[in-house]
Amino acid sequence: MTEPDFQLSRNAFGKLIFIGPDGCPHEGVVPVRAFPIAAPDQGIAIIDPQGYELAWIDSLDDLSDELRTLIQSELSSRDFMPEIKRIIGVSSFATPCNWQVETDRGLTTFILKGEENIRRLAPPSLLITESHGIHFLIRDRFGLDHHSRKILDRFL
Repeated sequence: MTEPDFQLSRNAFGKLIFIGPDGCPHEGVVPVRAFPIAAPDQGIAIIDPQGYELAWIDSLDDLSDELRTLIQSELSSRDFMPEIKRIIGVSSFATPCNWQVETDRGLTTFILKGEENIRRLAPPSLLITESHGIHFLIRDRFGLDHHSRKILDRFL
């Protein structure tokens, strides 16, 4: 584990403070994943409020436990992408339709506006965008149960 050449902490208002090698503090920085689906723990940039990159982290595993926990906490509060584990049912095979799914965050229902809102990512992953813009991830569509795959195949 290599210590980074920067410090990161929270101020009294919960904003992240970045102090780089030059000793200059930057308030309100945010960590951003370069590859949020394919490699969520690798390629993290620390970005200032104007969008400039202040630091690059190759892997969260390279950081101390304290710094890793701080960055993961911030990332999880910004990134909301439930992972679909099972498709319980759909209201219709024509769009728009209601989907009832089980995710890693519990049961939910959403509206799929159109089949174009199901995007193929690196095989076998899919990204489904519901009517309010929330993204749902299917990490391995072939790993879903038979019932879920059968429903999904009707839309692909």
